[in-house]
Amino acid sequence: MSQIPSEFILAFLGMVFTAMFLLSQGLVIPVFGEASKVRKRIRGRLNLLERASNLPNMQSILRQKYLRRLSPLEARLEQLPVMESLAQMIEQSGHEYRAYRVLLLGVVLGSAVGLLLWVLLQIWWVALPVAMAVFWLPVLKISRDRSKRFAEFEEGLPDALDAVCRALRAGHPFNETLQLVADEHKGPVAHEFGLTFSDINYGNDVRRAMLGLLERMPSMTVMMLVTTVLIHRETGGNLTEVLERLSSLIRGRFRFQRKVRTLSAEGRMSGWILVSMPFVLAAAIVFSSPTYLPLLFQEPLGQKLVIGAFIAMLIGIFWIRKIIRIQV
Repeated sequence: MSQIPSEFILAFLGMVFTAMFLLSQGLVIPVFGEASKVRKRIRGRLNLLERASNLPNMQSILRQKYLRRLSPLEARLEQLPVMESLAQMIEQSGHEYRAYRVLLLGVVLGSAVGLLLWVLLQIWWVALPVAMAVFWLPVLKISRDRSKRFAEFEEGLPDALDAVCRALRAGHPFNETLQLVADEHKGPVAHEFGLTFSDINYGNDVRRAMLGLLERMPSMTVMMLVTTVLIHRETGGNLTEVLERLSSLIRGRFRFQRKVRTLSAEGRMSGWILVSMPFVLAAAIVFSSPTYLPLLFQEPLGQKLVIGAFIAMLIGIFWIRKIIRIQV
């Protein structure tokens, strides 16, 4: 009975892992949170506002203060390319890691795993992709934590706005309502509102403090809140009534997103079935007819067919994602 070479077994398992990982990342429609394109557009608008106000970017000021607290070596490492974006991602995720340590951890893990696979298998085209995948694991963990924190913030934002409205009716100024929310609530909402209050309390104006909140939490709901507060400070009006309507609007938006997620459940399940079916059938063939499948991996033409099928599967994953991923 012919045996399947071990390198092709590892390659097959790598294909399974890659397909399942991309599927889990690509077919998740968030109930809360915004797409990366929306966050980039919000950051672009923030830069325009900063330039129009002839004021330095708040994120850049905080970045400079942060670098001055580090040792010379750490400051040089933190000033490497992409470090600023990674540091901002770490801050938004709620962690206090230093950016260069996260990348250093990825380099150490990736090098160790890649070297181990190279020593065991002596196959560079298996060790190198696995090492690169392991290198990005710390960054992916931080990115997932950031998305989770964004979701928790937006989930608690309507209740925080209701608390702000009650405090405004009781006669508290807007600045103190932020502190009340920070004291009475928990999680990212309390933390971010507390930072905004401290920003105002330490001498910044409300405009810069609210724009700082939007920089830390770049989402459409926060942008609506910041726009509402800034317009009220410039034109006046009943802020309590506007915030109540905004809270109702955000809740309605979340209800609609949940409905979209429910309606797209069939498409997401179809994606899981279509992607997992080739691997399940391959495993069934190996167990039922052990001499049937090894020929596909041993022949050069069969190897090319497997690689071509995997590439087509990746295209299909992204295509399914494009079909069912509806951003609201």
